[in-house]
Amino acid sequence: MNSEVTIIGGGLGGLMLARVLHVHGIAATVYEAEASPDARSQGGLLDIHEYNGQLALKAAGLYDEFRALIQAEAESQYVLDKDANVLLYQADKGNGGRPEVPRGELRRILLESLPAGTVRWGHKTTEVSSLSDGRHMVTFANGANESTVTTNLLVGADGAWSKVRPLLTDEKPAYAGTSFIETFLYDSETRHKASADAVGFGTMMALAPGKGIMAHREGCDTLHAYVALNKPEEWLAGIDFSDRASTLARVAAEFDGWAPQLTALLTATETDPLLRPIYSLPIEQTWARVPGVTLIGDAAHLMSPFAGEGANLALYDGAELAKAIAAHPGDMEAALTAYEQEMFPRSASAAAEADRNMKLFFNDKAPQSVVDLFTSYQPVQ
Repeated sequence: MNSEVTIIGGGLGGLMLARVLHVHGIAATVYEAEASPDARSQGGLLDIHEYNGQLALKAAGLYDEFRALIQAEAESQYVLDKDANVLLYQADKGNGGRPEVPRGELRRILLESLPAGTVRWGHKTTEVSSLSDGRHMVTFANGANESTVTTNLLVGADGAWSKVRPLLTDEKPAYAGTSFIETFLYDSETRHKASADAVGFGTMMALAPGKGIMAHREGCDTLHAYVALNKPEEWLAGIDFSDRASTLARVAAEFDGWAPQLTALLTATETDPLLRPIYSLPIEQTWARVPGVTLIGDAAHLMSPFAGEGANLALYDGAELAKAIAAHPGDMEAALTAYEQEMFPRSASAAAEADRNMKLFFNDKAPQSVVDLFTSYQPVQ
């Protein structure tokens, strides 16, 4: 099978690229490893920024649909110490600068905006190879079957462990030194009232040197928490995360003496604790132009979540690449060059900010370092 534009990965970036191409009358096919849109949970809330993510949604013609997803009061923030003392409270400004929306719902409106058949589900990329004429061939596993597609433009929107990235660079994600353990508490207003009060209606960050408990409220009653630890991969490997009781006991021991309404966000979890190590690519990653292939989102510039830019950049990358393709009809290389020349510096700036912020969250002065960050914010130059 031959395709003009092939997108590997049906996350937010890949779907945004397909959508904005469709707006400009350009067909694309998205190949996604998951079997269906509902194959797994799509994560929690995302703050969508007015200077990148929201611009992409406007380019996609989906801004009104996006506005309908906004969760009221979710932009509010608490910074606490380990005793649950409030060191800083910032109310939801209500100005639409960084509103919070559910990731799964954002993905849904993108999927619903695409022509039927645009996304090919259950296609796991197993091999990518370059052909002599600037095209690329992708091999997929489809259950017990195998299929291939040859494409004039291959876009890797396939995340941290991209199969497309090796066509452009030998760089691989490196462990950033911090890991999250993800938990959920349901019916929090009736069953976990003290924790619900500590979290409030937005985001709560209880921090100390080398560790933290962070959570936000989803909908009216769900607390979605991330317990953070600065630990080496060897320490994490010593925990059997399939053993719920021993995992919770081992991690909870790191928070001995913390306020019970905070530690309950770990110990009272109603889901199995899920390990999420943080990986990143080099801050100023670039690559030489290779005909017929490029990357967007985490495949291009994986970074820690501490600047809140990952999803926003994926959306913006997708929209900007689509606009560049539409602006250079018949000259794909000019389009890719224009896209990458803009993408490299903006992603480097965001990655530097994410790296700085992650260090401030867990340094020897935490949580005061984060209070200072939020009250005298300066972007990384």
